[in-house]
Amino acid sequence: MRIQAEHLSYVYNEKSPFAARALNDVTLTVEEGEFFGIIGHTGSGKSTFIQHLNGLIRIPSSLKKRKKYKSDTVLRVGDFDLASPKTDFRALRRSVGMVFQYPEYQLFAETVFDDVAFGYKNFAAEKPRKEELEDAVRSAIEMVGLDYAAVNDLSPFDLSGGQKRRAAIAGVIVTKPEVLVLDEPAAGLDPLGKQEIMQLLHRIHREWCKTVIIVSHDMDEISENCTRAAVFSEGTVKYVLPPAELFVHTDELRELGLDIPLTAKICEALRRRGIEISCDFTADDLVRKLLARREGIC
Repeated sequence: MRIQAEHLSYVYNEKSPFAARALNDVTLTVEEGEFFGIIGHTGSGKSTFIQHLNGLIRIPSSLKKRKKYKSDTVLRVGDFDLASPKTDFRALRRSVGMVFQYPEYQLFAETVFDDVAFGYKNFAAEKPRKEELEDAVRSAIEMVGLDYAAVNDLSPFDLSGGQKRRAAIAGVIVTKPEVLVLDEPAAGLDPLGKQEIMQLLHRIHREWCKTVIIVSHDMDEISENCTRAAVFSEGTVKYVLPPAELFVHTDELRELGLDIPLTAKICEALRRRGIEISCDFTADDLVRKLLARREGIC
């Protein structure tokens, strides 16, 4: 599903003394099949943007009470026109899964099975057959790397922290959404936990969800995993580039209040010493380039 936004704006508490513009004329396209990153400082508009993608925040023209509202805003996710009041938002939310920050805090059911099954039953057009439901839940739990037989009857609150996050993700992907959006998926995890959760997301991307979008403050996470990334600042999009092209703009990113990946910092330090290394800002590529340069010198 291709995501296309044009001239998308949003104001919280519009027509009140507390009005705050969160998005200002955003135009952005995410192609089907991408592992896409969204970065920006707190309050930059990135979370507001992703909440538009499955209709948690709706543009005025999609609201039936605002049928006469006219705008040049375009927001399409695959065949869904989110600017139209005729959009089937229930079907949209089945196709666009949303995982919020610390999703384990949203677990609520008595068992892991019931928690994961909730999303499937909630979005089903009609009550699913028992066998159909069990197959869907089993597949989702196994997709996130948990042992179905070991955890399905457990309380989700008896799981470890990492298992809870995986169970929460299973509850979102159980409908096999074509687009999976995650807000800070590795937040609060140690380095090994971050590596494992990103490996899981790449597996989901390969086998389950065609497009994955992550919001992250971790520039290393973006450089190591994303095909492209959009930089939000003050409700606008400043850059949409592959990491290899984005992280050469080190001064500009710092002016926007953002960090840069460790690999970009290393390249900067080498450049100050007269050593130019061109890489895609993944650790593997930087190491290869450094070794090749060392062998060339030797």
